[in-house]
Amino acid sequence: MIEIENLTKRYGAFTAVDDISFTARPGRVTGFLGPNGAGKSTAMRMMCGLTPATSGSARILGRPYAALPNPTRHVGVMLDASAQHAGRTGREVLTLAAILVGAGRGQVDATLERVGLTSREAERRVGNYSLGMRQRLGLGAALVGDPRVLILDEPANGLDPGGIHWMRGLLRDYARDGGTVLLSSHLLSEVEIIADDLVLIGRGRIVAQGTKEELLSAAGVVVDATDRAALRAAVEQSGLEHTPRPDGTLAVAAQTAEVGELALRHGLVLTSLGSSGGGLEEMFLTLTSDDAREVAA
Repeated sequence: MIEIENLTKRYGAFTAVDDISFTARPGRVTGFLGPNGAGKSTAMRMMCGLTPATSGSARILGRPYAALPNPTRHVGVMLDASAQHAGRTGREVLTLAAILVGAGRGQVDATLERVGLTSREAERRVGNYSLGMRQRLGLGAALVGDPRVLILDEPANGLDPGGIHWMRGLLRDYARDGGTVLLSSHLLSEVEIIADDLVLIGRGRIVAQGTKEELLSAAGVVVDATDRAALRAAVEQSGLEHTPRPDGTLAVAAQTAEVGELALRHGLVLTSLGSSGGGLEEMFLTLTSDDAREVAA
């Protein structure tokens, strides 16, 4: 478990992370999302003891990272997969990581297989690795000690579609076995598939958090009926917020079950009822539009 309480980081007059609080729970993947410059990387560095907090606390498995006995054994961290010695081979990198966590050299081959690096690739120097291979190696270094918590910053960066599919399965299995995963990524479609919980941050402050289902259902539904006038009258009578769409359907700020029950009470025949379709990407852009540092002209 990762518990963040009122975590703040200031650099002079600039506040990079502003009083954030959330919990990443065991058995679940938590997506930690925000535009560039939102404070995600700074927050993750504070969790791992790499950047001192101005105030607040970050506890992993009930303790600050630095207070854990051999913390790399309990917490697998990948914040920058490119930060690896270019002159060492992949096997050497993993062997040193295994020795550091006390896992033993025998764990290296199993980890190489787990992250999809062949024996031939393991003997190549990291300087000759592609970005995707570095990502696999960095994830291997995080996993080699069989930790209970993973903190990953952009783990899918540089992976091809097959690699992204593989990583999705690996992290799902890890969480299913009781592990805690905190995942930062700009690949919103992948986060929408794999994450159980979401934390959205903009300019250092949390703008939304909750389960994926809760947050995405808040986007509402689109509904249509054989009698559109009666449908609109029923929705207006219920007091639900709604907006007519150009195609004649109705966007309603409610969950599908609520709209379905409303139609049943009024004897309406629905021809369509479903999510508004924007998904995580639309919600992300809506909630962080005022916080993004890169805004289209």
